[in-house]
Amino acid sequence: MPPPAPPDDVPGTPFDSLHDADAPAASPDPAAEYVAMIKEVADKLLADRASPGDVKLLAHALRELRHCLRVFKDYRGVRKVTVFGSARTPADHPAHLAAVEFGRLVAAAGWMVITGAASGIMEAGHVGAGREKSFGLSIMLPFESSANAVIHGDRKLMNMRYFFTRKLMLIKESDAVVLFPGGFGTHDEAFEALTLIQTGKSHLFPIVMVDEPGGNYWTRWQAFVRDDLLARGYISPADLSLYRVTDDPAEAVREVTQFYRVYHSLRYVRGDLVLRLRRPLTEATLAAIRADFADLLAVGDFEPTAALPQEANEPTLAGLPRLRFRGVRNEQGRLRQLIDRINLDSGG
Repeated sequence: MPPPAPPDDVPGTPFDSLHDADAPAASPDPAAEYVAMIKEVADKLLADRASPGDVKLLAHALRELRHCLRVFKDYRGVRKVTVFGSARTPADHPAHLAAVEFGRLVAAAGWMVITGAASGIMEAGHVGAGREKSFGLSIMLPFESSANAVIHGDRKLMNMRYFFTRKLMLIKESDAVVLFPGGFGTHDEAFEALTLIQTGKSHLFPIVMVDEPGGNYWTRWQAFVRDDLLARGYISPADLSLYRVTDDPAEAVREVTQFYRVYHSLRYVRGDLVLRLRRPLTEATLAAIRADFADLLAVGDFEPTAALPQEANEPTLAGLPRLRFRGVRNEQGRLRQLIDRINLDSGG
């Protein structure tokens, strides 16, 4: 099945919206400006007498990132969820079956599924979603020879040499992250996603830890987070709002999809945070936000507004209403709580 034809103005990812403020000022072609920057940096590698190994690393990284961006561009109008979990989980394991069910339900809701393309939980997500709604970002390892049977040979399978490029694409192109039980890699991916959101270096997206029915893998993880990280002051209480824990695949799908019930995306414009919404907020919701989230304001107030001139490079979002405010930048947990409150809006 060929990819859907993208509109003339292909929307960027939520990650792109967060970082578009860095575009060259008043440039008629920002992409050309950045390509020129890449060429200039590449030329400087020769002047620096960079080692062949260092140059090779940069060349391979840039080449595979460019390929991934080209593949994902055809699907930018579709929401996607990245599924993480162990490659060692057998097909008859309850966690594997739960991942199959999650993939099936989220695909039925119109989403596509991204995984690391290996076996176990990653294959389960693809089995549930089906080949047409699956992406694979495979990592070249000496003990994993090929991608799983669902995504093998598909144009949406991308083979990566480096973990850092693979992890970038798994987050950048995703609108949600769902984690099933796994080993070191799964915990690495969980804490990286949480760190990127907590520090404001990524767009805000739902993170859901899904256990097998009746399982305690993620509840034990959560106990560690509460009893050791929170209790010792290494995270704030609001940081616990950055993720959810469940043992029900259907609930995980609801957590993912309901995050975008009213909220659409965010962008910083000249220091102000602009939340793009699917519809205007009711006066009651706006009053509740002003009463309950005043601590998020650095100055001023929560201001409903239309699209700002600085957002003109995202024409497909021009018709969405906005909520604009000058907020504190280190309270991402409270920002997530604000978005949760927005999604409870009962209007229209």
